[in-house]
Order: sequence, then C-alpha cells, then structure tokens
Amino acid sequence: MTTNTPGTPATPATTGTTSGLGTNPLTQGFKPDIPRRVVEIPGTAPKRTVPTGTEGNSPAATEMRKLIVGRDISLSGEIAACDVLVVEGTVEAKLRDGRTIEIADSGLFKGSVEIDEADIGGKFEGDITVRGNLRVRSTGKIQGNIRYGTLEVESGGQLSGTIEVLTGKATVSKFSSEKPAEAVAAEAGAAE
Repeated sequence: MTTNTPGTPATPATTGTTSGLGTNPLTQGFKPDIPRRVVEIPGTAPKRTVPTGTEGNSPAATEMRKLIVGRDISLSGEIAACDVLVVEGTVEAKLRDGRTIEIADSGLFKGSVEIDEADIGGKFEGDITVRGNLRVRSTGKIQGNIRYGTLEVESGGQLSGTIEVLTGKATVSKFSSEKPAEAVAAEAGAAE
C-alpha cells in the first residue's frame, strides 16, 4: 500500500510492528575493553607509558588501583593502597604501598614515597625510595633524600640532596643540582 499526496512522490506505508528479535550489540556502539597496542619504531625515543590496569587478562591486572591528580588540582594527606599515582597537579602526601609514580612536567609532589618504579618529569621534594628504576626526565627535578635501585637521568634532569644506591652495602653521596645530569649519573655510577 502506498500513500500519495498531489505534489509529493509516492512512499510505502509503514506499520508500527517490530521484529521482536532484540538489538544487535555491534550496531549499538558496542566497544569491547581491548587495551591499545603500543608500536615502537626503531630509532625513536620510547613513548611515556604508565600501566593503566587494563593490560593482560589476569585478575591482578584488572584490579590495579590508579589515582590521577590532574592539572590545577591539589591533594594533601596520606595515600594508601594506590598501585599507580599520576601527578599532573600538586600533591603533598605520604605514599605507601604503591607500585608506580609518574610526575608529569606540570606536577609537584611534596612528601615521602616508597615505591617500586618512578618516572619524574616534574618536581619532587622530600624523601623518595625506589626499589626498582628511578627515571628522571629532562624536565625533572628531585630535591631531598633519594634512594634507588637503578637510576636513569636524561640530559637536563636534576638531583640534589642525599643520594643512596640500594645495594647490600650502604653508599651515600652528596650531589648538587648545579651539576649537569651527565655528571650526576657518572658520579652515581662510580658510587656503586
């Protein structure tokens, strides 16, 4: 059956029935939770990545606790049981029971941290103990008591205060932030 009004094209008439079969999730914007794959191109600097908690299929990976303190946000107090802390604003706190901290170029952390891995692109003031790798970006600056398992300092990164390598023997050295990053890294390597 078609309806036709003078001056308009003929259109088929519709009835108000539905198929009753339900909706197809593929046509309703269904997006499975699949982590993005990071492609590394040889000869380029590696991208900054922080674990998001969605990598892998193990239950431990899906239960990762992450806190992001965004730009222009201030947080103070004690942070407990946080696996990944990303600081883009200002944090004055004591962080315990954590796995990873990343301080972005705009970030400032004041306080104490005992953590597995650290990536410092902004400012850190206080006591930091990194059982694994401590990475200081070219824009990063750490002031205070610094203890680490391994150290990576990009050109321009600054360390000042007491620096100690976590090994079987206690080695303590004083470094000034006036020294270039290469000199600090060389002296830290000689202290081992």
